[in-house]
Amino acid sequence: MQKRKLGKSNLEVSAIGLGCMGMSFSYGPPKDKKEMTSLLHTAVERGVTFFDTAEVYGPYLNEELVGEALEPYKGKVVIATKFGFHIVPGAKPGAFPTNSKPESIKKVAEESLKRLRVEAIDLFYQHRVDPDVPIEETAGAVKDLIKAGKVKHFGMSEAGAQTIRRAHAVQPVTAVQSEYSLWFRRPEHNGVLAALEELGIGFVPYSPLGKGFLTGKMDHTTTFESTDFRSRLPRFAADAMKANQAMVDLLNQIAARKKATPAQIALAWILAQKPWMVPIPGTTKLSRLDENDGAAEIQLTAEDLREIETASSKIKVEGERYPEALEKMTGL
Repeated sequence: MQKRKLGKSNLEVSAIGLGCMGMSFSYGPPKDKKEMTSLLHTAVERGVTFFDTAEVYGPYLNEELVGEALEPYKGKVVIATKFGFHIVPGAKPGAFPTNSKPESIKKVAEESLKRLRVEAIDLFYQHRVDPDVPIEETAGAVKDLIKAGKVKHFGMSEAGAQTIRRAHAVQPVTAVQSEYSLWFRRPEHNGVLAALEELGIGFVPYSPLGKGFLTGKMDHTTTFESTDFRSRLPRFAADAMKANQAMVDLLNQIAARKKATPAQIALAWILAQKPWMVPIPGTTKLSRLDENDGAAEIQLTAEDLREIETASSKIKVEGERYPEALEKMTGL
């Protein structure tokens, strides 16, 4: 597996990371712990060194799984986790209010350290910007944790360009994580990617496969269990998926020529955008892990990229990515 550095930082990770959320959260009930532990071990053996989790995934279950599974590889892998929500017992995760008060951040850090079984958190993201706490205070709290040796790098998730700039002025931001893929390109148009390039900050696209849609393994007849959060997403309504099939058809066209899969082309497209982008596709299956990691070996030519750009620009993606309440929690 090739390596990449996140922006101008010294944080080097595998070119493709692994999003671990779905192992415990959002895509149905938590998966078998033994199977997921085996998958995490195999990922390391395949060269993956970058793993993404959060306290809210479960809550807590995902950090515990990742921490226990990756403990034998301490010092050889980079684990990113997140703070920023007030976890209310019994409430659905989507209903958790934001909380980035300094005292809360420091408390979350202590608890995450224990669950992850590490002495320092490699990359600590603010999961969502808290409108009630100045970003300078949030960045200052993480700066204190870095000085104390409990955190190595500061990250932000779904933050707007000006918020990133203000935070970066207090504590350098190593990486920003936001949704980005061929069917969600807002960071290109709202100043976020321009700010990251200017400031030397890495970009970590989550949902780089459109929450599974860009794999080509689902269509408008696909249904989701009530425990799968895609059942509540406008973009996964039957009519929207039928309209959005055009994007998968485009990926299939390029994939056939490259002897690849649509998922691999979708990931290779991200890797071809900038050398400081590191996508983190999630999976619970070994076959998908191998497929995703294989994308790092695919070279898209300038002509391929022009073809994708021209064709995709003519496709109008239908359906919002989130319901209104969840979209309001983002800074994009």
